Amino acid sequence: MKLTVLGCYGPYPPAGGACSGYLLEEGGTRVLIDCGNGVLSRLQSYCRLWELEAVVLSHLHSDHISDLFILRYALDVFQRRGLRREPLPLYAPPEPAAEFERLSYKSVYRPAALAAGQVLEIGPLTFRFAAAVHAVPCLAMRIQAAGKTLVYSGDTEYFSGLVDWARGADLFLCEANYLEKDMAANPPNHLSAAQAAQLAAEAGVKRLLLTHLPPEEDGALSLKEAREHFPQAEIAREGSSFEI
Repeated sequence: MKLTVLGCYGPYPPAGGACSGYLLEEGGTRVLIDCGNGVLSRLQSYCRLWELEAVVLSHLHSDHISDLFILRYALDVFQRRGLRREPLPLYAPPEPAAEFERLSYKSVYRPAALAAGQVLEIGPLTFRFAAAVHAVPCLAMRIQAAGKTLVYSGDTEYFSGLVDWARGADLFLCEANYLEKDMAANPPNHLSAAQAAQLAAEAGVKRLLLTHLPPEEDGALSLKEAREHFPQAEIAREGSSFEI
């Protein structure tokens, strides 16, 4: 599997940056995981939009889905030009219901509801889903192909089940929206870089990639904090690719 980081900030990007979005490729299959603001423009540097096999969403917050409302216009154009004949499969948690209903547009998407415990096959990729702990329903993902495993935390607070979910992953793509200094105020819904690293160490993953980074902090601070607990930690950079 090849993972390309298209956007890695949340809940909004810094100047010139993009929110959550990742292109996953295996054996000619291309799947977009999350599609936050700024992702669509960057995606076109790596594949033609009409060649996407599917979009899989961790949850329905705008910093993870907003560019879907622009991608739909592109797909409409491609259908009229004959470049794409079938609606693009779009998988997401069905709540909040109003946000899920907004995903439909003409015949460009084929929305399908996802749930914890579900198994989804997209070409050679096998997706499994577990409930995360967030302000809206959010799904962590465990993705396998060719004997390799990628785990994506989605957006989540710390919960002990995430250790078993990430167990032995070749790459753990984990949100790190806070620094430990922020946790003193007990903010909800997200992990600190230290917590992400502690999870990675307990789960025995091979590599940790920190994402959903705070846009107004120096990423080096997140990396330093994480490496105190997991020396192999890396930080997501837009445009960077990882072979898994």
